[in-house]
Amino acid sequence: MASQTILQKLEILADAAKYDASCASSGTAKKNSLGGKGIGSTEGMGICHAYAPDGRCISLLKILLTNHCVFDCHYCVNRKSSNVARARFTPQEVVDLTLAFYRRNYIEGLFLSSGIVKSSNHTMEQIVEVARILREEHDFRGYIHLKTIPEADAEIVHQAGLYADRVSINVELPTDSGLTRLAPDKDARQIEGAMGKVKADLVEAKDARKRFRHAPRFAPAGQSTQMIVGADTASDADIVGKASRLYDNFRLRRVYYSAFSPIPDASAVLPLKRPPLIREHRLYQSDWLMRFYGYKPTEVMQATEADGNLPLDIDPKLAWALKFREQFPLDVNRASREQLLRVPGLGVKAVNKIIASRRHRNLRLDDVALLTQSITKVRPFICTVDWRPITLTDRADLRSLLAPKTEQLELFAA
Repeated sequence: MASQTILQKLEILADAAKYDASCASSGTAKKNSLGGKGIGSTEGMGICHAYAPDGRCISLLKILLTNHCVFDCHYCVNRKSSNVARARFTPQEVVDLTLAFYRRNYIEGLFLSSGIVKSSNHTMEQIVEVARILREEHDFRGYIHLKTIPEADAEIVHQAGLYADRVSINVELPTDSGLTRLAPDKDARQIEGAMGKVKADLVEAKDARKRFRHAPRFAPAGQSTQMIVGADTASDADIVGKASRLYDNFRLRRVYYSAFSPIPDASAVLPLKRPPLIREHRLYQSDWLMRFYGYKPTEVMQATEADGNLPLDIDPKLAWALKFREQFPLDVNRASREQLLRVPGLGVKAVNKIIASRRHRNLRLDDVALLTQSITKVRPFICTVDWRPITLTDRADLRSLLAPKTEQLELFAA
């Protein structure tokens, strides 16, 4: 095979990395190169490809070390039986690319994953070597996210955490049966065991930093994972339950969801069509409800339809409110913060402003309208000094009234 140029390798391996969604860079310790020491920072701006929860654009060089793989996961475009162009970087080539892109202000960090070549340990050692060269030989202070391999030795994964800001291990699929069927080379217990070891390392490093000022940091931005949605028969209720257990058991920073995308030469066991992207969006919304709005996993599951999936036409918060109308309307001048967070159309910031404002005067409907994008969505679920919904909350057609209106675009519109 003719040797490939760096540009050809980059084209193949950057495209192969696009299926991994877990590349946000929030939560890391802030570092910079002020004073002429080191290179890079974790606070810069550039050509951005991801967004942090605080709204910042994050620019990351997102590539695979190689798309060669000894595994044959049915849903993966890089599986060993897949007929795709293959390429492989050396660790030094990834380092050179990262530094060159950073110096041109294209990126502020690196997201590095890989197919498994030769063995899990060999591949993990190559990934760690990239981070080691950047940190130790170039004093690189930008963001590094390493995708770790659960089958690799725990000590090698630990070394990754000493160099990276965040590490992640993909659980791949929501159910053990789905993983066994679609990824016969992977083992759910082994994956969770590796995540548990990373959690233990995070706890140990945090404790050491409290007792010893110069104790080494270990993945200060924590660990994350990713689940593929729609490749198997798992419902949204299954996915929400799995995500909740992962958050509780491993203290994850994020669970990312990636809608299954049909791949070339796909296995016959895979669905022929991808799930609607709005399903992925609804799962992110449900994840947000559990993390920031105080919803329990069982409450999010109560918002699902008869098939166990979240409705696509309305968001999970509205779906839950419509199923539990007996809890509404709420008096915005008296209800607790926890209750107000259940009102469709009111976000965390709006609720905080309502609580702060009502200390000084009773709020009217116009006051609430200034704090939300759609007072129409809020009105059936609240009372103010000048507004009471009366029968609106119990209307049989309330869902159709509040669901976003769909509009057919004209094919030849100007």
